[in-house]
Amino acid sequence: MMTLSISTGSRREMKDVTAKLNRLVAEAKVKEGLLVAYVPHTTAGITINENADPDVPRDILAHLEKLVPPDGPYRHAEGNSDAHIQAGLIGSSVTLIVDDTRLVLGTWQSVFFCEFDGPRNRKLQVEVIAAS
Repeated sequence: MMTLSISTGSRREMKDVTAKLNRLVAEAKVKEGLLVAYVPHTTAGITINENADPDVPRDILAHLEKLVPPDGPYRHAEGNSDAHIQAGLIGSSVTLIVDDTRLVLGTWQSVFFCEFDGPRNRKLQVEVIAAS
C-alpha cells in the first residue's frame, strides 16, 4: 500500500489527484490491473467526475452545501456535521482499471479528492493490484 499526502487550503474543495495516481501506477510497474484509492477520513471523500470545465467541481460543492448546509439542525457538537454527511454522500473509495500502465478514465474524467472540513493535511491510501 502507498500513502499520498494531500494538503487542502480551504474548508471545501475538490483537488484533482489523477496525475499523482497515474504516477503511482507507473512506479508500481503494473501493466494491467486495478487501482483502489481510499480516504481514511470521516470528513473527506473521493470521486470521479468531469475536469474539463472548472464549473463542474464548483457546482458539485455548491449543491452539496445547499443539500447539507453548515448551519443545519445537527446534534453532533463539533460543528462539522455537514462535512460528515457530505463525505458520506461522496464516498470514501474509488476503484479504477489500469491498462497499459495508465488509469482508464473517460475523456473528460479526473479523480478528485474532496475536502469538506479543511484546511487540513490528509492522507489518500492507494493499492495498485496487478492482474494475474
